Amino acid sequence: MTNKPIAIILAAGEGRRLRPLTVHKPKCLVKLFGKSILEYQIECFKNCGINNIIVVTGYLGDSIRFPNIIYLKNKKFHKTNMMYSLFCAEPFFKNSSSIIVSYGDIIFEERILKKLLSVKEDFSVVIDKNWKKYWNLRFVEPLSDAESLKINKNGYITDIGKKVKNIEEINGQYIGLMKFQGKSINKIRKKYDALKKASLNGENIMNPNTTFEKSFMTDFLMYLINSGEKIKAVSIKNGWLELDSINDYKLYNKMYKNGNISRFFRAEK
Repeated sequence: MTNKPIAIILAAGEGRRLRPLTVHKPKCLVKLFGKSILEYQIECFKNCGINNIIVVTGYLGDSIRFPNIIYLKNKKFHKTNMMYSLFCAEPFFKNSSSIIVSYGDIIFEERILKKLLSVKEDFSVVIDKNWKKYWNLRFVEPLSDAESLKINKNGYITDIGKKVKNIEEINGQYIGLMKFQGKSINKIRKKYDALKKASLNGENIMNPNTTFEKSFMTDFLMYLINSGEKIKAVSIKNGWLELDSINDYKLYNKMYKNGNISRFFRAEK
């Protein structure tokens, strides 16, 4: 195993809620403020010294053509989810002592990535403590989209990814950016293999309400927690954006024109 970190960007999804912007290109190539989502991420990773970058593609993946990037295709992108896309890159896990995983529909400031990189724990996940202000901006009813996230007094996540009825049950929001390093890399490989074998009997241990292939990343993280693993919450206050819907796109561009987007995201100069 080398000491060089790798970044894995999960960009296989169809981005249906962003149509018509994603009719002819994948979500990660939609532009915000003059640059595509993927451009922001690649620049951020490289500026922080991470040059080994893997993009897991799917929908219209052949249109993604940035140089010096490794491309892997999730051939089952139309019927799988983020967890499955991550393990499309499993052959590369053994070549690094640190793996940074990012969803392909977010942009984040360099300070957030630097904070994640500085964490020493084997499992670490970025969560936004100032999420209410951001969710209130995007949703008429924030609880329609927000999910559970509880953190104990030592800063470790104890619950994640469930629907909740009370906003007080939420200590922050998961943004889709995390890191596995050290012993955790082999642990997630072994646990994934065990879960995959169990699924051959029609059993999805992580989430009985969906198939193994459609399991969410939060299902996998919650399974790790229930298995006794400690996942460190890397707390931030804004500094990122998620591009999930056409409403997001219109909102961000309006705020950019009005000079208000810096309340939530500041592009690096």
